[in-house]
This record gives sequence, structure tokens and C-alpha cells, in this order.
Amino acid sequence: MPRRNDINHILIIGSGPIIIGQACEFDYSGAQACKALREEGYRVSLVNSNPATIMTDPEFADATYVEPLTVESVRKIIEKESPDALLPTLGGQTGLNLSLELFHAGILDEFGVEMIGAKPEAIKKGEDRELFKQAMLEIGLDVALSFSVTSFEDGHDCISKLGDFPIILRPAFTLGGTGGGIAYNREEFDEMLRMGLDASPINQVLVEECLLGWKEYEMEVMRDYKDQCVVICSIENFDPMGVHTGDSITVAPAMTLSDKEYQLMRDASFACIREIGVETGGSNIQFATDPKTGRMVVIEMNPRVSRSSALASKATGFPIAKFAAKLAVGYSLDELQNDVTKETPACFEPSIDYVVTKIPRFTFEKFPEADSTLTSAMKSVGEAMAIGRTFKESFQKALRSLEIGLQGFEAGKLSEIDLDSSLIRAGVKRPSAERPQYLYCAYESGMTAEEISQKSGIDPWFTEQLSEIYSLESILKETTLDGVDYELMRSAKEFGFSDRQLADFWSCEPPAVKERRESLGIHTTFRLVDTCAAEFEAFTPYFYSSYGDENEIIRSSNKKIMILGGGPNRIGQGIEFDYCCVHASFALREAGFETVMVNSNPETVSTDYDVSDRLYFEPLTLEDVLEIYHQEKCDGAIVQYGGQTPLNLASGLEKAGVNVIGTSPESIDLAEDREKFKQILNQLGLKQPDNETALRPEDAKDAAARIGYPVLLRPSFVLGGRGMFIVYDENELEKVVKEAFAVAPGKPVLLDKFLEEAIELDVDCISDGETTVVGGMLQHIEFAGVHSGDAAMVLPPHELAKEMIDEVRQASHDLAKALGVIGLMNIQFAIKGGELFLIEVNPRASRTIPFVSKAIGVPLAKLGARVMAGAKLKDLGFTEEVIPKHWAIKESVFPFSRFPGSPIVLTPEMRSTGEVMGQDEDFGIAFAKTQMAAKPSLPLEGNVFLSVKDSDKEKALLVARGLSDLGFSFYSTEGTAAFLQEHGIEAESVLRISEGRPNVADLIKNGKIHLVINTPLGLIPRRDENGIRSEAVLHGVPVITTLGSAFAALDGIRSLKDRNFSVKSLQDYSRS
Repeated sequence: MPRRNDINHILIIGSGPIIIGQACEFDYSGAQACKALREEGYRVSLVNSNPATIMTDPEFADATYVEPLTVESVRKIIEKESPDALLPTLGGQTGLNLSLELFHAGILDEFGVEMIGAKPEAIKKGEDRELFKQAMLEIGLDVALSFSVTSFEDGHDCISKLGDFPIILRPAFTLGGTGGGIAYNREEFDEMLRMGLDASPINQVLVEECLLGWKEYEMEVMRDYKDQCVVICSIENFDPMGVHTGDSITVAPAMTLSDKEYQLMRDASFACIREIGVETGGSNIQFATDPKTGRMVVIEMNPRVSRSSALASKATGFPIAKFAAKLAVGYSLDELQNDVTKETPACFEPSIDYVVTKIPRFTFEKFPEADSTLTSAMKSVGEAMAIGRTFKESFQKALRSLEIGLQGFEAGKLSEIDLDSSLIRAGVKRPSAERPQYLYCAYESGMTAEEISQKSGIDPWFTEQLSEIYSLESILKETTLDGVDYELMRSAKEFGFSDRQLADFWSCEPPAVKERRESLGIHTTFRLVDTCAAEFEAFTPYFYSSYGDENEIIRSSNKKIMILGGGPNRIGQGIEFDYCCVHASFALREAGFETVMVNSNPETVSTDYDVSDRLYFEPLTLEDVLEIYHQEKCDGAIVQYGGQTPLNLASGLEKAGVNVIGTSPESIDLAEDREKFKQILNQLGLKQPDNETALRPEDAKDAAARIGYPVLLRPSFVLGGRGMFIVYDENELEKVVKEAFAVAPGKPVLLDKFLEEAIELDVDCISDGETTVVGGMLQHIEFAGVHSGDAAMVLPPHELAKEMIDEVRQASHDLAKALGVIGLMNIQFAIKGGELFLIEVNPRASRTIPFVSKAIGVPLAKLGARVMAGAKLKDLGFTEEVIPKHWAIKESVFPFSRFPGSPIVLTPEMRSTGEVMGQDEDFGIAFAKTQMAAKPSLPLEGNVFLSVKDSDKEKALLVARGLSDLGFSFYSTEGTAAFLQEHGIEAESVLRISEGRPNVADLIKNGKIHLVINTPLGLIPRRDENGIRSEAVLHGVPVITTLGSAFAALDGIRSLKDRNFSVKSLQDYSRS
């Protein structure tokens, strides 16, 4: 059946801000769906609150709404746009749950909107734990012994029925295992059950027998309206059951299933998708098997495009989201052509002749108090994927791709610790981010593969593979560069050892290894990802590296530019940089260049095979990048768009003869060199806070004394504020100075006089060497001291005089000229006492570029790429600054609920995982929209808990008066309550957590507090303060920790009480 002609207009709901469990893989799926539907002639409306995504670019949909993902907001969009259909399966759990809420609220029926791709009944059957369990039993599939509970009493009744602990808890309709976990005793069970019931939108938790140690598999499956079903990819978890699949190392295809087991699992997958009733599109089904008995159970199903769908798409070259969108509008799999082969239909199951390994990336260093044990609740913030001809090769490449200092399978930082056998065995048993390094240490200590499997639960096939890597390494270390022969070198490459690793074994430099390897006739070759194990010719140039096979690179004499991506997502370097890389590719292709994308992140749009002319799924190391650059005969490379990862390679690339286009690596380094940069500022007449550089912890103490406290400590050459601290005295300095130096070993630590209560400003510029244009000035809503990635920001500035804005603009132009900027530049200023201070300059793309581009309606990253390739801004038609007529506000989203015990506070170190955008002609409404989008929303009535440090009390009084006038009541700790009462505001005194019961935490738990305003007393919130904030986060109560945000919240509440908010598309904003 061809496309449906009874519908013309389709609404797609995105997944909102990047959070743990729901990252940029849904930007990839949403962007694919928009392209697929528009090429079929449908009008597409899109709603998503995340400005950092490619899918929210105005050219991807006919009407793009960067608005809160709430029932009220989407109702207004439906009323305005009148879509015929809603596609709910591409926006992760957020999009799916919101679609169901719209259905149950009667809004879809009211406006005649049909849900396509998955019907409400199928979604409910797949997501409701009890309905799913009964459905599986009805079709003869085994499930774990479990009970669905909706109350504490039900939960306790189930404990005896399940036998003994441990017990696993899985809340319904949640993502990334939110609110769930493994309980080993009654106390943990009670805590997790409470969290799970709170986390589930329908207050339902599945209490299940724990299958710890079982093997876990995933099947990515598609079905069409003809009931044709295909398995796109089988995926096996390296870690046994008990670790969330998003946190586990995963391998595709499944390595340890026999053909019979695979066929049984395939048949079960098809039976499952049919019974649940997913009519068309993709689903992800998870299985577990008992390694002792072979018993197979169905764990759960996602009746939508899932997190693993992006991995499966990149692993096979099969575009799941694109085909899911086409199936939803009436096509069948046999009517869709495989893009890669141009010959086979989509109903041919992909077949691959290589191995794919995905390893998650964690940032526990940002949350040091949190438990780093991996459980069924997801904690990773990103992932790297690698492709190799063997598991060994892809595993070592994936470890290199993580960018955590590993060259491959090795001990890493554990080599610096004196580990005894008990610590090694504990590290092998405990699932953690460091477990691969502990496995290496276990082989080193003499443990066998069999012993490691028994201790860890990891399948013996995998431990034997790692044992073989370790054994070969031992042989390699016993030889020399001159002594290595062809067979040994060939084996080293088949096992995934890089030239860098071999150079370390043989005490030489990597170029010497490369020369020796090539003299032995072993060259790097690039293979195509072709979906069909080389049975048909592939037409999409999507490559991975290997050795000794036929080189499948397709030669071209066209001018080529390489774009280096950002690697795995992490806090401080995420989707915003991928956005810039994708725009660079679009812009350069339009200008007639061929683009070569290099990245290792399977979640991203940049690693979609049709974004660039060539895609290389490779680690972002100097060795790997240079090989691609020289084999492709590139004419230049862009390193300024992928965040710190490619910038760290810039000088090495330039030394190796790479033409780094745009701002030169020398200029980038100049901005980091304190002394040289100071000279430039003196010439320009620009001020900096007093500052010094320290090369050792001892020097920092003397430097701080000369500058005078408070002091900002900042390691050089890092992103995301890693190791940044504000210290108020020598005692605080001594506590943190070693940590600051440990972040970037061998690099200096910068010390700045901290400007308390200064207004901070981010400025994004573009320059072609002749013309400089300010893209946007963003004023931080919080005072100085909050990392720019965590700060709420408003564009245009809402509190600055015209004279100051003119001064900022002139300083930005002068800096661009002095640094020789060709492309994008980000500058951070602080304003105190009417004086302008320069904090830092980064001559590269910043994380605010997507937000600014959407606010002003100009694609800055595209223009930057064109300028870097030689174009002039006057020829591109952008020579005048665009100042929007509305307010655009960016707010950050934090993962505090995933890391119980970590400080809930905004500091110079970035901790947010994502962002949202609010826009309106009214400042208060724009800010209120950001809170609706980031969740929880601002309350319009109720009780406020207000407790602030003494220095904030005068300003907090203004906020309290405003809230009191709006009808709010107050609870405060003794000191703040007395202060409010002195000034005529009624406030009830309440005990701190440490002072007894009932206290403020009890009030929060009992639903008596609707807003918390609590500013910290020092560098880290005290235990009491953090306890209050943790309870508020857990119970969905808004927490405000800075006065700047408190004033903005007051404006927001006032505006919402005064009038209802409206919605407006980006296209309408650019026309107005």
C-alpha cells in the first residue's frame, strides 16, 4: 500500500531536554522522521523544548515549536496547527507518555487527531507492567515471577511470595530505570518502592524476582501493516543481569547465542510485537536467559523507537526511525528500498560481517558522594561505539573512543593504586565504570578467565577473549620494534592494538611503529558498513577501519573538508557541539565541498550516514584521524566545532601537516596562555580580574594570598568547569587544590580574583577576519559563580544599560580582530560596579550556539563553517547584529535525582545534562515556560520554604514581599522567619532537619511545601541544606538556590497569574 492520502499534516513530539536515560538518540530519530515524512509530501509540525537539537532547526519541519512538553502547551499547538495525525513513537518515553496524556484528556478526539505508528491500547499494553506480563503468559512466553503493586501494603505482601532478597523493582512508564533498582534488604526495598511509586506516572511498580547473573539480550524488531516482521539487530549485554542495558557494555550481533537459541528468541520477539499490537514501526524487546538451565524470559518491551534503536541503526546501517515513520503512513517493508544497497527491500533482515561494541561513558567525578555501583537505574551520560572485524578489535577501539585516558584494554588509573587480591576480586564482582580496568588487573594478578567469569557473571566467551588480548600483550612486550615479525604484527592489529599502544610497549614513537608495520605490508584499510555482509554493493560511504582486508574507500578528486565530532556525550560536551558539526557539514556541502565526518558517538545526528559525503566511525585519536585525513586526501579539517576533544588534537594535527581551517591552533592556544593574552588585553585597554598562574599546588597558595580571597581556581584546557572551585580562605584552598591540579596533569592551574555578585555575560560572535558580528549577548540570570553551562541565560540582556552593551560589543569586535578569529568565538564577561571585566575567550563554537541561532533566526554554525572555508560575511548576507523583539531564556536540567547524596548546588563546575528554551514577549512568561519544560513547574499558590544566608536577606525580602502579595505563605528556619516577621511578613518557623521533628523535610514529604528558596552558606551546601533540597527534588518541588533565579521565578509566577501563555513557532518568530 502506498502512502496514506487521507492525512496531510503530522505532529511529532520530541523528547525534551537531554537527561540520563533519554539523550540525543531521540534527536537522531526525530530528525530522520521529519526528513522521511516531508519527502513524502506531508506537512510536519514539531514540538520539542530542547533548543540544542538538530530536529528543532526551522528547516526540518514546516512549523517548529520550541515549547514546553506539557498537555496544556501541546493542546495549544494542536488547536493552532490542526494536524491530522500524531506520531508518538519517536520522542522517547517523554513523547510516548505525553501522547497518552493527550489521548486520555480527550484532546486528540476533540480535534480529530489520529495516533499513528502505535495505538494507545498497544502503548498501554507494552508499558503497563501487569498488562504486559499477562499478555506474555497468554502467548506462552515465560516471564520473571513478579507482582504489580500500587501501594506500600501491596509491596510488603509480595516479599514473601518472591522468596528471598535481592528483589528488583521496575516502575511503569518510566525511562532509564528511573526510580527502580535492586533491593538487598527490607530497608532498601521500602526506600526504592517509595521512589518507584513516586516516579511512575500511574503509581505502579513491578516487584520482581531478581535474575542477577543471567545473560541479557535485546532484539530490535520492526513490523508493518502486512504483518511482516524483521529483526534489525540482536544485541548482547557484556554485563550480566542487574546492570541497566544503557549502562552495560553491549555487543552486536549477539555473540554467545547458538543458532537454535537465536531462532527461539527471534520467534518470541515476533510473537511479542504482534500480541502487544504495535501495528507498524520499531520495538525493542529485552530477554534474559539462565546460563545454567537455558530458561528464557521476556523482561520488557518498548513499543517505540528506543535508545538502542540508534545503536542498532548505526551498527547495521539500517535507518530504523526513517522506516518507522514511513511505515506509520501506510508503506510496507517490501515497498521501501534499502538506502545502502539501493537494491534490496527493507524486508531483508540486515546481516553484518563485523562486530560492534558500545561502552557507556560516566561522570561520577561530578557527583563524588554518589554510589558508583551500576544497577538497574541508569547513570551513564553518553556512550562510544566502535566497529571491528573481531570482538577484540572493536572492544579495544571502543575503550580508546571513551576519551578517559585509556589506549585500549589496560589498567588505566588503577595502575597508580596498590591493589591487593581482595580489592581486585571486589572490583571484578562489583559492576562499575572501572570494571574493564579491574578485569585487566585480574589477569595481571594471575586470575584465569574461568575464575573471572565465576566472580563477575560475565560469560566465559567474553572473559576468554579478554584473556587472549592480555596474553598477546605479554608476548608483544617481550619483543622489540625491530624484532616484531609479520605474523605477530598482524595478530596485534587483529586484536585491536593501536600504534600508540605498541609504541608504549616498545619505548618508541607511534610514527616509528607505523613505518615498521607498513614495511611488513600491513596497512590500515577501511571497510564499508553495508547491511548485507558484502552480498550486495553498498552506495553509502559509511566506513570503519581494520587491517589486511581490501580497502573499500571510494576515491574522489573533489575538494574535501574533514569535520571532527565531539565523541561520547559527557557533562560539558554534548549535543550542542554535535549540532555545530552537522551544520558545518550541511553548509560545506551546499558550498560544493565534500565533507568527511569522523565521530565515535552512535547517538548523534552527525553519525547518520546521509549527513556527510563520508562517515568514519572511528576513535577521535591523533593516530586514527591522521590515517583518515591522508587516505581521503582532505584539503582541510575543522577542529573548532566538536568541543574540547578535537581541540586537544589541533596542534598534533597541524604538526603532521593537516590544514586546520578557520582560527589557527596558535590563536586558540593564545587565548589559554595567560601572559601572552594579558599583553593583548593591555593593548586593547580591557580589564581582567587580578589573576596568576600556578604550576604546582604549593604555588597556588602564595598566588591566592597575593590576589586576595575569594579566588576562583580553574584548570586550563578543560571543558565543563571540571575542577573549578571558588574558595574563600586558605583552609578551603587546601581542601581542593590537589583536585584542581589532578584534572589536567602537567597543565597549569589558573587563579582569578572572584568577583562576587557580578553580572555575567556570554557573547557569541562570528568573524571572517574583516567583519565581526555579535550573534547574541546572553545575560546570566544567576550572579557570578555559576558555570555558564548551568546558568539560566536571557537574550537580549534584561538588566544592562545601552552604554554597557555598546562597550561589550566593541570589546568583542576588538578581541576577534586581535586573535585573528576566522569563524565562531565565545567570550565571557563580568560586570561589577559599572566596570567591564573579561573572564575568558574561546575562539571556537560554544554550547550556546544552537540556542542563540534559534533565538535570532540565523544559523551561526553554518555561517561559521562557510567563513572558515573562505567565504566572507558580506557575501553571505550577515553583517548586522540581530536583536530579537522577544525574550529567549535558556534553563539547565540536572541529574540530581539519579545521584542521591550529591550536593544540589550551582557552582563553577558544570553538572547539567541538558537545557530547555522558553520564548515570549513577556519576560516572566518566557522564564515560566523554561520551568514548565525543565520540570517541576512554578506553583501559582501555596507555601514557600525560604531560608537564605545572612548576606542575601535584604534582597530575599523583595522576593518574599512579591510572593506574599501574590498570596503565598511562608515557612522559614528560625533566623529567616524572625527577619521576615521584623519586616511585616508572616512566616511560620520550622525546624531544620538536624534540629528535630517535625522539620522542613516532613513538610515537604507531606505535600505542605510548594516552592523551596534556599541559598547556600559556603562552597558546598551543608548537610541540612542538602537534605532539604534532596527531599524537594525527590517530591517534585521546585528548588531555587540563587537569588537571581528567585527574582526571575517571581516574575514568572506574577505573569502566569496575570495572563495565560501562548505558543509560537520559530518560523513565526523569524517572520515577526
